[in-house]
Amino acid sequence: MNPNDGYQKIIAKSPAILEQIEIIERVAKTDSSVLILGESGVGKEVFAGLIHSGSRRAGAPFIKVNCAALPEGLLESELFGHVKGAFTNAVSNRQGRFEMADGGTILLDEIGDIPLPLQAKILRVIQERKFEKVGSDITVTVDVRIIAATNKDIEELVQTGKFRADLYYRLNVFPIFIPPLRRRPEDIPELARFFLDNYARQGQKEFEGFTEDALSALISYSWPGNVRELQNCIERACVIGRNKLVGKEDLFMKQGDFAGTDGQIPGRNLKKAVNVFKANFIRKVLEENGWNQTEAARVLAIQRTYLSKLIRELGI
Repeated sequence: MNPNDGYQKIIAKSPAILEQIEIIERVAKTDSSVLILGESGVGKEVFAGLIHSGSRRAGAPFIKVNCAALPEGLLESELFGHVKGAFTNAVSNRQGRFEMADGGTILLDEIGDIPLPLQAKILRVIQERKFEKVGSDITVTVDVRIIAATNKDIEELVQTGKFRADLYYRLNVFPIFIPPLRRRPEDIPELARFFLDNYARQGQKEFEGFTEDALSALISYSWPGNVRELQNCIERACVIGRNKLVGKEDLFMKQGDFAGTDGQIPGRNLKKAVNVFKANFIRKVLEENGWNQTEAARVLAIQRTYLSKLIRELGI
């Protein structure tokens, strides 16, 4: 399977992403559920598309649902459909996303935001491939592969009773972790060039690349919005830039988010220095333990919930 086939290209040079692509190539050939973990903007939807395009279901629908974008009252109807008269404004029968995905793949993005009552219905679909539309007692049977994605600490949600443990274990057959962009600086020049070529072509401009200052700024920036933020940055530069080489001044990057991917501490601020040390130390322990937060917390001699809090606060 070519990682550049499918719905979008995977631009990667870092060992972390190339390793995940290798795992995905093996996972794609199965029908097992997959749970994709990673911060907002890392490209979880792109990796889900890569799994679908490498599977036996590639010629069937790939249906995507952003579970966080729909209010609880509409989410059940969106996922499972409804019959006429099921509720106010249900003026006709409606097919749900699971039914649309029959024979193919459904991506449940932001699965951590699904309310508990709906989680039980999703669990039944995974186990039995069956469900009922809202307002109906007729059982619908589907053949759907489920890929779930979240930017939340789903283990913590399970521990706090906000996510069903049985659903988590059914989804977590193959966990795929997509590291944030700041942890894979090797990918930044490749991605930046890819986006530059695309937006230059769309805008009918001719860019030859980036100045050394611009490239250095791109690599040293912490990218809190990950690949999505990088893409927006390069699109903006293509609109503003007038020279053959995109300069640092064309990037309009926020000065407060230069974290130093090489571990360098900006300035002499003690709080920042301590935070950089904490982040690097915790990241090293996580990497040594395969990003298993429970095991890393044991090594660090802290509660796993506190480790999760530090990961969020320090942007690890």
